[in-house]
Amino acid sequence: MIKKKVILYCLSFAGGSSYSYRDFAKHLDDNIEVVAIDLPGHGRKLREPLLTDLNIMTDYLLDQIRMDIMSSPFAIYGHSMGATLGYMLCRKLIKEGLPRPKHLFFSSRQGPSVPIKDETKYLHLLPQDQFVKMAMEYGGIPREVAAEKELMDLFVPIMKADFQAVGQYVYEPDTPFDIPVTVLIGSNEKTTPYDAMKWQEVTSQKISMMQFLGGHFFIFDNLPEICEIISASLAIDL
Repeated sequence: MIKKKVILYCLSFAGGSSYSYRDFAKHLDDNIEVVAIDLPGHGRKLREPLLTDLNIMTDYLLDQIRMDIMSSPFAIYGHSMGATLGYMLCRKLIKEGLPRPKHLFFSSRQGPSVPIKDETKYLHLLPQDQFVKMAMEYGGIPREVAAEKELMDLFVPIMKADFQAVGQYVYEPDTPFDIPVTVLIGSNEKTTPYDAMKWQEVTSQKISMMQFLGGHFFIFDNLPEICEIISASLAIDL
């Protein structure tokens, strides 16, 4: 039996880009097409002006997928900031009467109703050295990246724009949607199992929550297992 093709839209973490998902396709079923979207100022769109508002980012993402979702089933994967964007994008699709994702996959992010911590709200206002130190404590910058000054001079403005957007996010309660949600977290990161379970508030279906060894970027150390979960979940949903 020929499996139906499904698009997996991948949304990255603060400071990340489409390159973060370059190895996903190697481990997913052949019928899953990975489409990693770059926000303005990120990855292949580095020369475009950065955005500092999650609502505007969501509008941008919708414009990128609007035509393709009319003819192909799809799912959404978001890591950290990308998880919040994935949730907001799903909400917007529903409000506009557009096709809904078959499944939502969120990693390293608490449910949207969990308040943003005060120190996160103002992180983007810190001088570069203090910002880098704090961002590393949050798990937002790999140590090997922080050691490269030229890279950080390019990377920090992108990170600050994203942290500003995350810090200003205000959750608006809404009626739970009827879409399966899988939540993944690391065993050594700031997102706790309790906060991760708050994703249950957004869907009428029972969420699936799994924990892996590792910190904020545990997904890269557990990629084959995570892609196996995604492939199996989409095989059921389709």
